[in-house]
Amino acid sequence: MSIVFYNAPMSSASPVLSALAELQVPHDKVTFDLKSGDQRKPAYLELNPNGKVPLLVVDGTPMFEALAIMLWLGERYGVEKKLWPAPSDAARLEAFSWCTWAYVTYGTAVVRLQFATSPKVSSELHNAAQAALAKSDLAALLGILEARLAQRAHMLGEAFSLVDLVVASVVGYSLFIGATLEAHPRVKAWLEGFQARPSYQLGMKG
Repeated sequence: MSIVFYNAPMSSASPVLSALAELQVPHDKVTFDLKSGDQRKPAYLELNPNGKVPLLVVDGTPMFEALAIMLWLGERYGVEKKLWPAPSDAARLEAFSWCTWAYVTYGTAVVRLQFATSPKVSSELHNAAQAALAKSDLAALLGILEARLAQRAHMLGEAFSLVDLVVASVVGYSLFIGATLEAHPRVKAWLEGFQARPSYQLGMKG
């Protein structure tokens, strides 16, 4: 199988690079300079019309969106590596649920906070009330995650899985833009454990 991964350091591609490392998936890597506009060149837009990273090209077929890529990697490689539940395992349902929760439910609140506060967004769109509301929503969602981790060491049980990587990547990013973990010690310890893994360090370096 031929796999080409299009990457950029410190981007949405970082958790995918971490997943590739955890799963030890052979691949070729193309690293983009987003500031120079590599992602907007015509040849790349033919593969990913969104003009973003990450992109995975599998035997010539492109796949974009980080969550879709990581779910596919889990399905294709994770079961054998014991990093993703087998089809007959009930935990597979939880795996899909929590990964989607991270990118959709939690991720939506992250985007709201980013638009309300980020220096990368026009100041005309900044809104203190919206920022406060987004932080409140993130705190409530982190409370749900705290309760989950009160019952187990990792998202699916006692062993690390790709689900931990997916969820922790989104939670970790939220800290950069203003979310806090002071009221969620279990989440904090779990996140620190993930960020100490070599795969996370590799993903951040790009």
